[in-house]
Amino acid sequence: MTKNMIVSSVMLCAVAAVGAMAEDGQTVFNGKCAICHGKDGKGQTKMGGKLGIKDLSDSAYMAKFTDAQLLKTLKEGIKDGDKTKMKAYDTILSEDELKAVIAYVRTLA
Repeated sequence: MTKNMIVSSVMLCAVAAVGAMAEDGQTVFNGKCAICHGKDGKGQTKMGGKLGIKDLSDSAYMAKFTDAQLLKTLKEGIKDGDKTKMKAYDTILSEDELKAVIAYVRTLA
């Protein structure tokens, strides 16, 4: 096997892993997040309107955040003073599930 074939094989495996992660993330997103964010991530739901949820399918908006920032937000939730706008998922979802949700959300933009 040539060096290029090995590198190509490794890259294909990495792409497949990210694709699988996003697919798993979609399941978690649809089960936990879509009620507010909508299945398309646009936030055009009754609760999304009440909370002023941002459009996760807006690539310019999403480009402002690193995966680490998104992970922190998912773990800690979002508060506005005493009001919880998004609950913390650190005790609800595993680290892998949180990362899978982020991978999936990145596909929406």
